[in-house]
Amino acid sequence: MAKAEEKTFQKRRLRGSYLSVIISVSLVLFTLGLLGLILLYAQKLSNQVKENIGFTVYLQDDIKEVDVLRLQKAIEVSPYSSSVEYVSKDQAAEILKADLGEDFLDYLDYNPLLASLEVKLNADYADPDSLASIKSSLSRSSRIKEIVYQESLVAMVQANVRTLSIVLGSFSLLLLVVAIALINNSIRLSIYSKRFLIKSMQLVGATQSFIRRPFVQKGILHGIYSALIAILLIMGVMYYTQQFLPDLIQIQDIEILAYLFVIVLGLGIVISWVSTSLAVRKFLRMRSNKIY
Repeated sequence: MAKAEEKTFQKRRLRGSYLSVIISVSLVLFTLGLLGLILLYAQKLSNQVKENIGFTVYLQDDIKEVDVLRLQKAIEVSPYSSSVEYVSKDQAAEILKADLGEDFLDYLDYNPLLASLEVKLNADYADPDSLASIKSSLSRSSRIKEIVYQESLVAMVQANVRTLSIVLGSFSLLLLVVAIALINNSIRLSIYSKRFLIKSMQLVGATQSFIRRPFVQKGILHGIYSALIAILLIMGVMYYTQQFLPDLIQIQDIEILAYLFVIVLGLGIVISWVSTSLAVRKFLRMRSNKIY
């Protein structure tokens, strides 16, 4: 009777140990997942900002329509271009009229404005060096009169994005180190409660790989459970946050979410696997008089 009660107590204790490890690892992975979500959406936001950067190509006043189409097509197929919009002389006059609030053509006998191409850049080319290179290349064309863009704005955007990347990257690295340490400690404490079992198996002749295998398999399984719980928590936070920031947080971003969830699942498996292997290895190498 006493033995049965002791076995029941040991089983409950073992389940409690497993449950505490899963909860601890889940919370750590949840925190890492939230940070990963912030990083992914910060990257998406920075790309959107960069893709709003562009330049204006002012065309020669006597340029032919066929030359405009050729130039527009050449820029559209270029890797640096995300979109190209042609603005005719008449359209430019209408835009300026709307900005001024009056028709400036009433004071002139002709339209002095030039037709232009409004070019929006791909995010990878939205930096001062790339823009300078693009400007130098396009300026060789005799059909182009001038290329204009806001150099100070481009430099400011690049500096802000670089600073944000450094800050978030440093914080992510620090949190990853802390997370690995926390998960490792939780798993080590769980393995510590089984140190006598490990040493007993070793004393009866079981090989290290034989002893390590079930612990590692269970550790990987716990890592998967923890990652799935963390993913469910992240989805809950995203759903709740979407009610307040619908334009930024979008459940429909399947690619971003899939990428994030794969990372969380991978971290859960790898960290649990490595931590369990190292913890079991420690007790396998420990002398019998040291385990008490």
